[in-house]
Amino acid sequence: MDFKRILTIQDISCVGQCSLTVALPIISACGIETSVLPTAVLSTHTGGFTGFTFRDLTDDIPEIRKHWQKEGIDFDAIYTGYLGSTKQVAFVADVLDSMGNENAVNIVDPAMADGGKLYYGFDDEFVEAMRTLIPKADYLLPNITEACFLAGVPYEDRHDREFLEMLIKKLYNLGAKNVILTGESFTEGKTGFVMYDGKEFSDYAHDRISRGCHGTGDIYASAFTGALMNGRSVYDSAKIAADFVVEAIRCSQKDPDHTYGARFEPVLYKLKEMI
Repeated sequence: MDFKRILTIQDISCVGQCSLTVALPIISACGIETSVLPTAVLSTHTGGFTGFTFRDLTDDIPEIRKHWQKEGIDFDAIYTGYLGSTKQVAFVADVLDSMGNENAVNIVDPAMADGGKLYYGFDDEFVEAMRTLIPKADYLLPNITEACFLAGVPYEDRHDREFLEMLIKKLYNLGAKNVILTGESFTEGKTGFVMYDGKEFSDYAHDRISRGCHGTGDIYASAFTGALMNGRSVYDSAKIAADFVVEAIRCSQKDPDHTYGARFEPVLYKLKEMI
């Protein structure tokens, strides 16, 4: 298989095991050249920390894109994560439209909400902006909270098939070619993912671990991207990503003081074996 190069667009949280500090090592470990477009620099991520610093890099994005185009640079996949501002979303849309090669795929992780609430600093205007990325997504990877916001459905702590299928179909009808709802399954008491490609639903279930971790959505999206770019099927890539997240969470349970992220580094070798 040809050597692949992907671009990932998200913030740098200097401490916290999320965003680029997750995406870069995970995708690189999958044997994929990983280029980055930082959207912001934070001293820590925004979950569980207070008083963090935030430097917005929105205005750098168009100039970086222009330089890449001048140099004839393009990518086999573009994977977006945490975006730092509403204005930034439009710039990222331009990157999705212009920087992929003719066979490129766009992977959109709408990292903006969890637990029924938007992340710190986001509002309805940001949600509306994020909806514009949905038609550009070959693969859309929301959790249930993000799916509700994007679909315009009031958040409910429901995990039944009827609700999940309704939610996913709304996102598909907004233009996503494949929707992979993370952290859910059709099996009661389990978690995993539910996937829809416009023709049929499929899901994968594994045990739910009671103690969660920050950054697992980023770990999932990064592992999914790495597996997909290694030629694995969409379903297998989604399954590999789910299994790897479980390994990272289990590894983190051994350290009760490690509350700011998931310890994925000690189990990276398992991801390489899965792929």
